[in-house]
Amino acid sequence: MGFVIDASILAGFALADERPSRVVAAIERLLEETALAPSLLFFEIRNVLLVSERRHRISPTGTDEFLRIMARLPIAIDFDCDERRLIPLARKHRLTAYDAAYLELALREGAALATLDAELERAARAEGVSIVE
Repeated sequence: MGFVIDASILAGFALADERPSRVVAAIERLLEETALAPSLLFFEIRNVLLVSERRHRISPTGTDEFLRIMARLPIAIDFDCDERRLIPLARKHRLTAYDAAYLELALREGAALATLDAELERAARAEGVSIVE
C-alpha cells in the first residue's frame, strides 16, 4: 500500500537546509512504494519553489532541476475527492481545504500520511491516520 505525501515533504527535499527525519523517511519509502497526492500538489509545490526563489533559498535553475527530479518520483496524482468528506474535515479540524484534501485522500485510501505540517498531523492523528515517521 502506498502513502499520501504532501508538499511540505517535497519542499523539505528540495530545499537542502530542510531535511528533517520525516523527509528522509518519506523519500526512502519512495524507493519502494508509490505515493499518492491530490492534484493540487502540482500547483502547491511550484508555488513553494517560486516563493523560495524570491527569498533566495533556491535558484531558478535549482527549481527547474528539482521539478525534473520530482517528475521521476513515483507519485500518483489523485483527481478524485469525496466532497461530502472534505469540507466537514476542514471544519472539524480547522484546516484549509488544501490540507483537508491530503487528509481526505489518506482516509479514503487507508494510507499513512507524510507531512511536516503540525496542524495537518494533529488532524490526521485525531482521525486515526498514521504518520510517516
